[in-house]
Order: sequence, then C-alpha cells, then structure tokens
Amino acid sequence: MIKTTGLGRGLDALIDSNHIEIRGGSSINEVELGKIAANPNQPRRTFDNEALTELADSIREHGVISPITLRKNDDGTYMIIAGERRFRAAKLAGLKTIPAYIRTAKDEQVMEWALIENIQREDLDAIEIALAYQRLMDDYSLTQEKMSERVGKKRATIANYLRLLKLPAEIQLGIKEKKIDMGHARAILGSQSTEQQLALYKRILNEGLSVRKVEELATQAKPEAPKASKAQVQYPAQEQELSVRLGRKVKISGKSITITFKNEKDLNELIERLG
Repeated sequence: MIKTTGLGRGLDALIDSNHIEIRGGSSINEVELGKIAANPNQPRRTFDNEALTELADSIREHGVISPITLRKNDDGTYMIIAGERRFRAAKLAGLKTIPAYIRTAKDEQVMEWALIENIQREDLDAIEIALAYQRLMDDYSLTQEKMSERVGKKRATIANYLRLLKLPAEIQLGIKEKKIDMGHARAILGSQSTEQQLALYKRILNEGLSVRKVEELATQAKPEAPKASKAQVQYPAQEQELSVRLGRKVKISGKSITITFKNEKDLNELIERLG
C-alpha cells in the first residue's frame, strides 16, 4: 500500500538531495517489519523499555504517525536509517508493516543521518553523541570543522562533546545514566588528573555540587607549575650580557641557550656575529 503524504521537515530538511535518490518520489511505502533490520552503527545504544511499551500502546491506538526512514539492500531487505524506536514499538504493538521513506544511501550517509535524527529528537545521551561524532570523524577522516558543517552544529559544540571521551569510564557511565549533566562533566574536565576528576565526581553525587562550585574546585585542584631548578635561575646576569652583545633576546635554561631571531636576514646576521 502506498500513501501520497509529502515529506516532513526535520531530518529530511538536512539531507542533501543532490546526494540521494528517493524511491517512489515523495510517497510513503508500507514495508513488512520482517524485512527490516536495525542499523548496526546506530548511535543510540539504549532504549527505555517502559517508554517503548507506552509508544507501542499509542501505536495500537493511533498507528505510526511519523514514518521511519529505510535504505533498501541489494537482497531486497531494508536497514533502518532513522526510526529504530518506532520500529521496535511497532513490533511490540503487533504490526505487520510500517510506513517508511525508502532511500538509497552510502554507509557514511546512513550513520550521519541516524546521528542527525537522534540529535534533533534529543534521543541520545552526551556520551552516545560524542562516540558517534568520533566514529564518523575516524571512519571518514573528517575534521571537527567538516563535522560541524555536516550535522549543523558549531565546531565548539562538537569539541565539547569529544572532550567528554577523555573522562574516566566511571564518569562517562554517570553521564549516560544522567547522574550528572554535561555542565558538570565539562567542569570536571578542568581538573587534570584522573584521581582529582573521580574525587570531584563523587563529591557531586554526595553533596549535590553546582557547576560553578565544581569549576572552582577543579581550578584549585590543578597542580602547581614545577619550580625551576637552580640551574634554570642562576644566570640572569649572563643572559643580560649576551642579550646586549647580540642585540637579541637570550634565555639560558639548564644547559641550553635560546636566542630569538626575527627572520632569515636576522638569523644570517646573528650567525655572522657568532662567527
């Protein structure tokens, strides 16, 4: 059965029509659930069973309001690009078919669109988003700037998500389980050692610290810069003398002498003086 409802906005508004083919124009196809498989690279890893049951109840009553998006495989089966939660709920509801848009797409596009759809619906936790960004960047050699253009997010936003992957596993799990939010996680990143980060995380859980308080504690926890050894501070007079004689800034550190020059001409003049 084919309906003639037009495509909606959301995910479809972000998909470049120059790089895809829409089978059947803008129509919606009814596809057998038995021919559909989940995307193994789906960014979303967890589905709330209670929420799925509620959606299944709604589908029994009203049907699937928003079609899912599929890619047709060479063997006649389909892989989900967007809408796995609706697909799962439809199976729970006992449906045999589900309304879907059918698209042809490369693997890169499938994962990218799945990420966009989940971000738009706010279905992913911060760690799932970070892992999806990292996977796309690694698999397709994308810079943060290119990633920003592809998914319609600021580069700084993507960088902030990727930084979360530097946190200890226990804290990443806390983010996934919504024990702390991204603001707290970013504040924890201000503390440099793993031990300090874990200590701050435990204090957040036990004391309900605000983000501002965590930022303050993270700053206080930063290790002091190592004190210079005697060898590094014993030669101020010699530095001054060499600076005057050479007409350039000179720095003596340990057993090394650093002389600053402006350009190639300046370097050649310096070499002549030293010669």
